[in-house]
Amino acid sequence: MVILRDTNTPIHMRPSSCVNTLFVATALFLTCAAGRAQSTSELIADGDAYDLKFQPGEALKFYLPAEKLEPDNVELLLHIARQYRHLMQDVTGQEEKIRLGRISKDYAERAVKLAPNESEAHLSIAISNAKMSPMLGSKQKLEASRQVKAEVEKAIALDPGKDLAWHLLGCWHQRLADVGLFTRAMAKMAYGGVPPATNDEALKCFQTAIKLNPDRLIHYIELGRTYAQMGQAEEAKRYIKKGLSMPDVGKDDPETKRRGREAMGKL
Repeated sequence: MVILRDTNTPIHMRPSSCVNTLFVATALFLTCAAGRAQSTSELIADGDAYDLKFQPGEALKFYLPAEKLEPDNVELLLHIARQYRHLMQDVTGQEEKIRLGRISKDYAERAVKLAPNESEAHLSIAISNAKMSPMLGSKQKLEASRQVKAEVEKAIALDPGKDLAWHLLGCWHQRLADVGLFTRAMAKMAYGGVPPATNDEALKCFQTAIKLNPDRLIHYIELGRTYAQMGQAEEAKRYIKKGLSMPDVGKDDPETKRRGREAMGKL
């Protein structure tokens, strides 16, 4: 049997196989360690690229592996929670929407436990509850509503400049101000009293949201829908038209515009 050797290197100068193995193993370990440190930030960056394009399924392919590496990364947990909320809009089955909403809420709650003074974490819980609420039973819906108000008020207390928090609080007032006597009676049981939800408070919240961020069409359309709910048709048309004229930039924008056009049709 012929054994091929590197004839250019004298045998006595060649490292032993054990030394070679140790060297390769050490190099691999250092490379993997460096790659691990880089892979988390790279995974998050790749996920962010899909998040910006509202492609939650693709974003999660990167965010979830990153979570395995950094399970206590609060910002990452909130990004993941947002993807599950986006997925809720992309599926049709009600049970699946609720399942995804609960996953989103779980991630948001993990973020709150890690960072109880993080406004965005409390807002994330509130949004998850708000998106699930229309699909829940009466008792669960009222509990979700209670959590929405509690969490969004915490978010505002921690960061009064968060326009989406003011928007969500406005939606809470708007929805509850328009409920019937039966729902109000149920609310009294859930809250220990009828919550002081009014259209006037909704107006103030949406107006604050617009001052903080005048580039979100959802603020204008929901402000207009509130005026419509109050019977003020001209003001309703003015703000809804303003929102409808703005370009879609958020995941919720098409659905908000649909509600705006529906409201316009009834004026």
